[in-house]
Amino acid sequence: MQHFTFISVKLTLFLIVGILLGFYFEPKLSTVILGLLISLAFLGIAFKKQTRHGFPFFGVISALTVMILGVFVIAISNPKNSTQHYSHHTADNIEKWHITINEVLKPSAYNNRYLVNTNSLNDTLVLGKLLLQLSQDSLKPTLKIDDELVLFSKAKTISKPLNPHQFNYQNYLKKKGVYHQLHPIENQFILLPNSKKTLFGYASNFRACLIAKLKKENFGEEELAIIQALLLGQRNDISEETYTNYKNAGAVHILAVSGLHIGILLLLLQFVLKPIELLPKGRILKLITIVFLLWGFAFVAGLSASIVRAVTMFSFIAYAMYLNRPTNTFNIIALSMFFILLIKPLFLFQVGFQMSYAAVLAIVWVYPKLQRFWYPKGIILRKGWQLLSVSIAAQLGVLPISLFYFHQFPALFFVANLIVVPFLGIVLGLGILVLLLTYFNALPNFIVVVYNFLIEAMNFVIQFIAKQEAFVFSDIPFDRVQLVLGYAIAISLVTVFGRFKFKNIAFLLTMVVFFQGWSLFNVTNITSKEHLILMHETANSILLKQRGAYLEVFGKPSTFSKQMIRDYKTAEHIDSITYTSLKNSFTIADKKVYIMDSLGIYPQQKQPDYLVLTQSPKINLERVLDSVQPKNILADGSNYKSYISHWQTTCLKRKIPFHYTGEKGSYYFE
Repeated sequence: MQHFTFISVKLTLFLIVGILLGFYFEPKLSTVILGLLISLAFLGIAFKKQTRHGFPFFGVISALTVMILGVFVIAISNPKNSTQHYSHHTADNIEKWHITINEVLKPSAYNNRYLVNTNSLNDTLVLGKLLLQLSQDSLKPTLKIDDELVLFSKAKTISKPLNPHQFNYQNYLKKKGVYHQLHPIENQFILLPNSKKTLFGYASNFRACLIAKLKKENFGEEELAIIQALLLGQRNDISEETYTNYKNAGAVHILAVSGLHIGILLLLLQFVLKPIELLPKGRILKLITIVFLLWGFAFVAGLSASIVRAVTMFSFIAYAMYLNRPTNTFNIIALSMFFILLIKPLFLFQVGFQMSYAAVLAIVWVYPKLQRFWYPKGIILRKGWQLLSVSIAAQLGVLPISLFYFHQFPALFFVANLIVVPFLGIVLGLGILVLLLTYFNALPNFIVVVYNFLIEAMNFVIQFIAKQEAFVFSDIPFDRVQLVLGYAIAISLVTVFGRFKFKNIAFLLTMVVFFQGWSLFNVTNITSKEHLILMHETANSILLKQRGAYLEVFGKPSTFSKQMIRDYKTAEHIDSITYTSLKNSFTIADKKVYIMDSLGIYPQQKQPDYLVLTQSPKINLERVLDSVQPKNILADGSNYKSYISHWQTTCLKRKIPFHYTGEKGSYYFE
């Protein structure tokens, strides 16, 4: 635990606490600034008055100051705290926007999506980020980073998830500082000529140029998609099947240019540039060259946020390697995190940031302990154990995060990493040569054949491992409390492994008991639940009936609703699911629910508590209300929107509660 006594580690932890407090409580910026000034004043007084053996006022106030600093940097990064933010100037109608493309996102089923910076709103200078959605249209030009557009649109709030436990895209974008979206009228916009170019735009164009040249070579379609992901951070062309194989094999991190790739590249550069150390001041010259080349690779890969973050972290690690003092590595990694979060505090909420630092910190801390535990004499066995130790350490670091976000554990991760990670060093090294030769139009065909074969072989190994389905544990329930307790167990386990002391063992056992107790509480809590839920899906009707850990699904689930049901199953600790056709009547807690479908058949009993309209029944709702006398009217996503509008007006006039799942989300019949 000595690593956690470093000043840099303590400061980083307090900064993280401050960022979390600022993000979730959102105090006023003026209040935060006043608090920061007061804490700085007290810090100065404590520095002068602090005695060697007295109460550590300076340390306590320093911790408090850094926490307030964390609140301050997150408040500053919140665009809504700026008077120039577009939200303070926009009205709830169609307006003129001048925007610049900031990031090209992966398209959805129907729309191309972009993150954009606002330049002006109705010719008034404004700031802020927006989500731009354009209907997929082959006649429109392909938009690139730095392209400037003028369009007319209403700024709409990004929708919340309409179903329980569904991915919250609104919350995801909020953590990127994005609160609204634009969808231009009839998909019309003006692409302005001679837009201003930024470094990110040049990097994106350079990457697009490389991709275009790579596509002219004789690479296979799947192989080319992997090459683009491995070397250029472009994953849009990877097929769903290939992505699933990598995920099930525990090697999905290979498909994103991240800390793993930059770390391997750093080791390659350390080896290749070792002769520089023979020159006068060669070690510092080598460090400067390595950092320059790392940032050059980041430029080639498009300078995306994840790549910039990884290169920043490994630039600090390169400095730690230059110092050649093992204890400093942990210290400097913590400093790099502190530095990044000061500038980009919202990075804290990105999964890539969390997993990168968790993996690197775990490797630095756990790997030496594993090597001291066993150090084989044979070189082959020793190298294999070193690779396995790195894989175990990294997996231990990211396991709680992985279970929390992805609810999956590939038990053969160590096999995939043991085979693929050494392989990845060759792939990256040769890949950089391929990119260099491709750019100068000098790539020989034999290198194309060899490199294509390497990627194909890697895909084959990953596919073979992924098919061992018995070793892929999926749909594992894991909540925030389990995330915290999981890390407490992991840290205490490593501590016990390092020093076999009673207090360390007692803490480990206590955390295990807490974890088991929380799991038992969840299971006990589930047994008392009974819900009937009307879900929302466009052009489909789905109802879920939960009794404890048993779930009954009514309707014909599509691919979308199957994923929705799977998410619900995982979050609610469901043990078994049965599927059946949709019925016309349900009873829950003495409440009567009647489903009226396209046939428009009236219920036999009057005054149901809930009348659910599905599949656009051709009815006169006025007559239905007079005849059936329901207490509540509901409509799901299977109905025509024109019908919904008419029914809503009728219910408003008759003062009967109306719930449309497309606007208000799923409905719980308690």
